[in-house]
Amino acid sequence: MIQEPLTPCSIVLVGLLPPVVYGALTERDKMQLTIEKPLRKYESILILHPDCTEEEQKEFFRKNKGILSDFNGEYECVETWGKRRLGNAINKLKMGIYFYSTFQSKAESIAELERTMRINDKVLRFYHKRLDDRKTIGEHTEAYRELILASKKREQERERLFQQKKAAKVRKPSS
Repeated sequence: MIQEPLTPCSIVLVGLLPPVVYGALTERDKMQLTIEKPLRKYESILILHPDCTEEEQKEFFRKNKGILSDFNGEYECVETWGKRRLGNAINKLKMGIYFYSTFQSKAESIAELERTMRINDKVLRFYHKRLDDRKTIGEHTEAYRELILASKKREQERERLFQQKKAAKVRKPSS
């Protein structure tokens, strides 16, 4: 059996060398390059440094909006939760400015967003999650707001019970 010598075209097809090196793309390779990837729905939670000014926050989200637009994406909503106490200290900080956002973009944009967030010293933590494509972003946002309201009610109830116990201890006469 005679084996054909490897030519630049056959090396590209096997995947040993990138096609750009030899410029020999087959029709199949051209089809794969032109497939448009769908926009996906995402939500993100960001914690920024508590000393971040409002102008720095706006600049941060402008930069992220530019990254999303490079990948044909856009923000649907950005909510500021304000300064909150962190569950655990991050870099000896006990407070952070929380943001919740939903957006649509291609999958590649997440890697770029996370890369820029790792570089930025003002970003303490970030979390991106792909949302279910069967629901609209509005439905996801509404469900999330309901969860936040339920959480606030539980917190208020805990605080009320704590105040009642504290008041009961004060009222007890000491013998």
